[in-house]
Amino acid sequence: MKFLLHTAALCVGLLIAPASVLAAPAAESKPDARGDRAEAPALPADASTRQSIRLAGRTLDYTATVGTLPVRDEKGKVIADVVFTAYTMPGKDRPVTFALNGGPGASSVYLNLGAIGPKVVTFGSEGDSASAPATLHDNPGTWLDFTDLVFIDPVGTGFSRARIGDDEAKKALYNPSADIEYLSRSIYDWLLRNQRMASRKYLTGESYGGYRGPRITHYLQTRLGVAMNGLVLVSPYLSPTLEDNADVSPMAWMQTLPSIAAAHLERQGRLTDAAMREVIEYTRGDYATALMKGRSDPQATEAMLRRVTELTGLDPQFVRRAGGRLETQAYLREVFRDKGTLGSRYDSNVTAFDPFPNDPEQRANDPLLDSIIAPTTTAMVDFVTRVVGWKVDARYQALNYEVNRLWDRNGDLRQGAVTQLRQAVAIDPNLQVLIAHGWNDLSCPFMGSILTVDQMPAMGSNPDRVQVRSYPGGHMFYSRADSQAAFRKDVQALFQRN
Repeated sequence: MKFLLHTAALCVGLLIAPASVLAAPAAESKPDARGDRAEAPALPADASTRQSIRLAGRTLDYTATVGTLPVRDEKGKVIADVVFTAYTMPGKDRPVTFALNGGPGASSVYLNLGAIGPKVVTFGSEGDSASAPATLHDNPGTWLDFTDLVFIDPVGTGFSRARIGDDEAKKALYNPSADIEYLSRSIYDWLLRNQRMASRKYLTGESYGGYRGPRITHYLQTRLGVAMNGLVLVSPYLSPTLEDNADVSPMAWMQTLPSIAAAHLERQGRLTDAAMREVIEYTRGDYATALMKGRSDPQATEAMLRRVTELTGLDPQFVRRAGGRLETQAYLREVFRDKGTLGSRYDSNVTAFDPFPNDPEQRANDPLLDSIIAPTTTAMVDFVTRVVGWKVDARYQALNYEVNRLWDRNGDLRQGAVTQLRQAVAIDPNLQVLIAHGWNDLSCPFMGSILTVDQMPAMGSNPDRVQVRSYPGGHMFYSRADSQAAFRKDVQALFQRN
């Protein structure tokens, strides 16, 4: 197995690599000759249970609900079932936040049991074991004290499922436009069913969910008549074309260098906001200039090679051979080569042994990606079926490589979500947007969002209406307690502004 080599080709949480380059599990059900799926048992009726957690010295009592929302085609036929997990508390004027992950093909379990839900399971950090007990515990970083939470699993992820064959599902569900439309309608339907249309409403999306976020917000605003008060994008996949034409354009390398420098600073115990500001300014200043000058200015190139070597701690010959242009997968093998380990593109300081260290190219899957499937799946299935009592006889898809393989990667996907982000902000002068990244993330690097937001018009006197914040850690920076706490504080501030 190997990964695509360009920076934005892979973002989990998640944005997963195309299944053409990964081993895909067998599909759970096969289409018959007409293209219809074999008849599956009906999903259970919605189920709820009362739970509580301790948060900052007080007890929060809440209701956990697992249920379904139908997806209908233009004729009203149900073609899929979307499964959601909601956490709600009594109280007047409670906001509601909808959350979803990415892939395409990733369930919402990562935001739910890793970042903002009331309970979490340990995963995603250096040294975590896939076989460790998948025990849920109270989440000190949950948002539940200031907003109800509804986690949505797109069709083909979690327990959500299509009722049509793959060929038809590819047209009706597994492409960017259809995906945005049915997910927006699912949000609308949940609000309607639960009489929450008048609530303050927020949306958070991680990775490819960050691509979905602005598009869903704009679709809800302009097509379904539902306005979000705030948008929180976690390690988002906003602009797939930033890295295009890397032989000439410096943009691809401007994205990777700061994250590689951040990982080096962290290993040295020197990672600070001030240090990263210096890295960012160098990247969009002398580094970009030297790359664009190329061979026309040998002195600038030599100075750039020396500075990149200093910032990254890499072997000077490796940096020179790369021309100061640090390709992600080559770097992840090189940086830990003497230890026989691989770094993860989701957090380059999370490592695993390289099972094929002598191969010219990486054959193993990403070390972090593979390690998180077992704890998240085990914890979520146990929670849904035993704790909540939603009895279902089906496979849970934390990451569905088959859906990822079927996904349409052209057209709308290549256009990104920056246009819809700008339009949504322009439509509503009160809309607040927080874009959150981990410094070490090489799958959806924070520098891409900085470059994107810096080019947006101000659209108001408040420069913080659309802001980028970065924290120690990687794609799932929330697995680190200090970063999760800082992130929660920034999100609370967003809620207070609108």
